[in-house]
This record gives sequence, structure tokens and C-alpha cells, in this order.
Amino acid sequence: MSGTDPVCTAPSAGPQPTASCTGTVSHTLAWVARLHRIAMGRRLRDLGLYPGQELMMMRLWDCGAVRQSELIQSLGLDPSTVTKMLQRMEQCGYVRRSPDPADRRAVLVEATEEGLALRAGVENAWTDLEQSTLAGLAPAERAELARLLGLVGENLAKEAGEDACGPGTGALC
Repeated sequence: MSGTDPVCTAPSAGPQPTASCTGTVSHTLAWVARLHRIAMGRRLRDLGLYPGQELMMMRLWDCGAVRQSELIQSLGLDPSTVTKMLQRMEQCGYVRRSPDPADRRAVLVEATEEGLALRAGVENAWTDLEQSTLAGLAPAERAELARLLGLVGENLAKEAGEDACGPGTGALC
């Protein structure tokens, strides 16, 4: 060892794969997903939410009170991750957990009035991000991108052994 820390000399900007010359689309997809999450995180911060919490709230807005186990399954997250998210959101007053009257071992989760009040802000954040993300694309290009991403999503859902439940798949999840 020379006493100096190793320095990465690979270019850091853009979606260039550095480990291999294969997988350019996968690498670009990961890069775009990371940037999309960062951009949404900035919008959610103004609402008092963290990335991913808005997806949980959307599920609660659409379904009403649901069992915590069903919420975990529908979000496709680790149970400990969902529990931590729920604890944080409960402390903020956005959700309420209570025993399920039909099965006292189960926990029901529902949006509070404060949580319901977030809906318009979350919808506006997604609309704003959509406009920003697709700026410069013609309507036909937007439609083609959505179609292609739907196909990619279906392929990845098969790979993951999950139902294809993304937008435009026609599946009810």
C-alpha cells in the first residue's frame, strides 16, 4: 500500500456502464430510476414525506383501511421496512394502526385526516415530476416511451416472479 486512498477514475456523469460494455439499457434504466427517485424526494420533502411513503399513502387512499400484512405484500417491501415507515408516518399523524376486529392478531392501517389532506399535494408532485421528466418529448414519443416501459416492466415482473401490475398493464393489483 502506498498510503493513499484508491481513487475511482471512471466518469461519473451519465449512464455509461463502467464494469462492462454490456447491459447499457439496464444501466441507463437504473440511472434514470435513481434520478427520478431523487427528484420525487425533493418534491415530497415539501409535503413532509420521504420517497416511498407516498406510494403507501396512495394505496391507503385507494383502498381505505387495509391489513398491514396486505400493505406489505402490495408494496413488495420487506416487513421491517414497512413497519419502520408506518412508525414514522404514525408519529407524523398521517396513518393510524389498530387491531383488526375480525382478527385481533392482525393490524389495520388507515389514513388519518392529516394523511388524507396530503393527497392533493402528492398528486401535484407526481404531475409536476411527469411534466419535468417528459419535457421536450412529443405526445407520440411519450406514448411510445410508456408502451416500451410497460413491456420492460412486464419482462422484469416475470423475472421477479411477480404479477405485472404497472400502469397500462390492465391488471388489477
